[in-house]
This record gives sequence, structure tokens and C-alpha cells, in this order.
Amino acid sequence: MSSDEIVIDVRGVSKRYDVYENPRDRLKQIVVPRLIQTANKIGLARHAQPPIYHREFWALQELSFQVRPGETLGIIGRNGSGKSTLLQIIAGTLAPTHGEVTVTGRVAALLELGSGFNPEFTGRENVLLNARILGLSRDQIAERYDQIAAFADIGDFIDQPVKTYSSGMFVRLAFAVQAHIDASIVIIDEALAVGDVFFRQKCYARLEDIRASGAAVLLVSHAMTDIEQFCDRAILLDHGKMLFAGDASEAAKRYYQLHQTASRAVFDAPAVASPAIVAGDDIGEIDSWPDDSQFVSAEGVVQVGNGWARCTRFAVCNAAGVRSPSFEQGEEARFYSEFVVAEPMGVPLTGIVLQNDRGLNVHGKGSLEYAVAAPHRLEAGTVIRCRQTVKLQLELGEYTFELGLATIDAATYAAMSTLNHEQIFSRIVRVCHLPKAGFLAVGWRRTHNGPPLTHHGLADLPGSVYFDFNRTS
Repeated sequence: MSSDEIVIDVRGVSKRYDVYENPRDRLKQIVVPRLIQTANKIGLARHAQPPIYHREFWALQELSFQVRPGETLGIIGRNGSGKSTLLQIIAGTLAPTHGEVTVTGRVAALLELGSGFNPEFTGRENVLLNARILGLSRDQIAERYDQIAAFADIGDFIDQPVKTYSSGMFVRLAFAVQAHIDASIVIIDEALAVGDVFFRQKCYARLEDIRASGAAVLLVSHAMTDIEQFCDRAILLDHGKMLFAGDASEAAKRYYQLHQTASRAVFDAPAVASPAIVAGDDIGEIDSWPDDSQFVSAEGVVQVGNGWARCTRFAVCNAAGVRSPSFEQGEEARFYSEFVVAEPMGVPLTGIVLQNDRGLNVHGKGSLEYAVAAPHRLEAGTVIRCRQTVKLQLELGEYTFELGLATIDAATYAAMSTLNHEQIFSRIVRVCHLPKAGFLAVGWRRTHNGPPLTHHGLADLPGSVYFDFNRTS
């Protein structure tokens, strides 16, 4: 199948539901319009308009997009945004009110896992039945049965009735069947979150195999790390409308914007009586700042924000303050960024995120985690300059980096030690985010005491090794 061929073509799709206040209204909507129509025909009524006993709810409104072979498309949005409705329409289990959907190829839909299982049948019988329903021949089922059973890893329970399974065993077997039918289109709705850590690792590995095979994948998840790691593109839905379609990382940042609950009023009043933010050093100037030639303008870089501030420029430099695209393993990188405040805001929070070539977040940290001393409030027109240093104790390879500015109220910032993560996180307002600011490379150390590599794997975790030797008698 050519990569130019379209396997999923969604054109102007809308889905409407008629919502009734009570069951009697549903019956009236069926009967009364027909009675009025008949009365109009025989002359008992003069073009009377039938009453409407329901209100319309549009779950989807005018969605259009295309997916090609080998592409992974993320579909994200808050609960009730229309994600599951869209997947059901693509899978063919729900008809759109308006628009058309063209799907080319066999579809494996991991929506309601196990929905086709008979609880009275054994796991083995359900595998055979479900695989047959999904379009596999008897020979194909026989060839893949051992792989499915091994993937589910439920032992002798495979020959017991499904009604005796735990919920985890049930989902594992259902996922195993769907993941082994060699579909050209795979639809996944939160299914990667099933089972224990070992089974989830198998699920992620299987997803990589499916992507490598050239299948088109639609992935719905509330875990933005999954969206950024696995998806080439993503669409963001809200109240049935498509707010954004494009780069998965940018879509994830726009998704976070939807969840911001702090209002403008939180930051409007000057925090005269606010407690000190952090005990210790006074807020001071950065002791070293590169000259203008080392900076990159941020004007041409995608910025996702709420309009309270904008990034003007940034730089990634070595310890000498010289812009550098490559570093030795373990070398210090210095990230400089500059923002201009357009609206009054509270305590500024800046930070960076590093992603490897597989889309994994390998490092994310900023002024919040360092508990940096900062003003309680910034006025419009303030220029924020930030320098953040990172020792690149990472595996060799190329990385992209993200830059961001957020804000939080002074009272919450001062009380962080008494709050849990959710309490702090819910009060943060994302102001300006550069999802793909730039890239850097980590290479071999030119000079080293010991081996050239400091470690193996993603990160270098602090630790130590000790020996103790005793001679045997």
C-alpha cells in the first residue's frame, strides 16, 4: 500500500443526538408529527408545523482529516469532547448525521475491549470466535493462536470460562486478540493503560511493531506523554469541534491550555501582604549573559500561550557562553531565554523539557522544582531573563528541547512544602510554551578518566559500587 494512499478519509463529519427530557417526549416526537402530517394531507389542518419535543446535542461538528499508511494520529480532548464518538464512526459501529467517512483496509478497534466475548465460553473458545469475527481464516487463527495466548499470559485460565476471569485477565486476552490480526488500521482508545507494568511494556512494544509494519494507528489517550512519543500528528477536540490539527507536541501543549482553571483575578491584586516566597538569597541578576550574537529569535518559532507573555529570543550555550548545537556526554549546557510580559501575572515559573528521538521526555525541570526566589507579581512590560544549566548525563543521541513560562499565585508558591503535587499543579497557569524550540546532540567524551561512556541507558542515576573480597579456605 502506497504511503500516498489515504486509508482514512473523514469529510465534514457531524453527529447529532436528540435529547429528551422524559420518555413521553420521545413517544410524542414519533407519533405527533405523523398525525399532523396526515391531518395536513386530508385537509383537517392548514399546514400546521409539527412541534419539537427534544433539544439537539451535536457531539461532533464538521470534522475533516486524512490518515495515510504508517502514520500515527493522536486524538485528544477533555471528557465529552467527542473522541469516542469519532472512533466509533470510523470503526463503523456508529453512523454520522452528516458527512462521510471512507476507510480502506482491515480495522482492529481496541475500543471496548472484550465486548464481543461470551462469558460462558472459555478463553480459548473466545479467541477462536473473536478472531473469526475479525476476519481471520481458520488457518490464520491456528497459526497465531500460540502468539495470542503467550501475549495474554493468563496461564491455564485460557481453558476456563471467561466469566471466572478477573477484569485484568479479561482485558489482557481481548487486547492480545486485537493486537494480532494484522490490521492495516488500528484504533486504540486508552487501551495501552491496561494490566500491570510488564503487560504494559508488551503493549507498548506491540504498538511499535504495528507502527513499523506500516499500519495506520489512531490513538486516543489522556496521557500526553503517549501522544508525544507515538504520534506523528494529533487533533485536539473540544465540545465536538476541532480546535487544532498538527504537530503532536504542539497539540499536547494546547490540550493543557484547556485545563487551566485559574482566573485573571488571582493575579490582579498586588500581593502586598503575601509571605516571603523562599527563605535565603535575595532575587538578583544573572551573573553572566551571552552577547546578542549567540541568541536565536523566537519570532519564527511556534508559541502556544494565553497572551500574557511572549518569548522574544533564546540560546543554548556551553559553559563559555558560546552557542553550541553539540555537547559531550556529561557536559553542562546553559539554556537562556527571554520573555516580555504583556499582562500582569504572579510568580514567574520557567523550565525546559528534553525529548529523545523516540519522543520520550528524558528530563523536565524548572524554577518550580528548584524553588527559585522570584517576585510575587510582574507588571506588563517586564522583561524576564532566565538561565538554566543542565548537566547532559544522557545517552548519546539527538534531543529536542522545549522552553516554557508559566505563573502561579504567591500564596501557593510560598506554601509548596505543605501541598501535594495536584494542589500545586492545579494552580499553575501556562503562559507561553515553545514545544519545538530547537535541538542538541550529545556525543562521546573526548577526555575521560575511566571508560568513554559515563553510563548506559537513558539517564545517569547517582549511585555507587563497593567491593568486598574474602579468600576461601
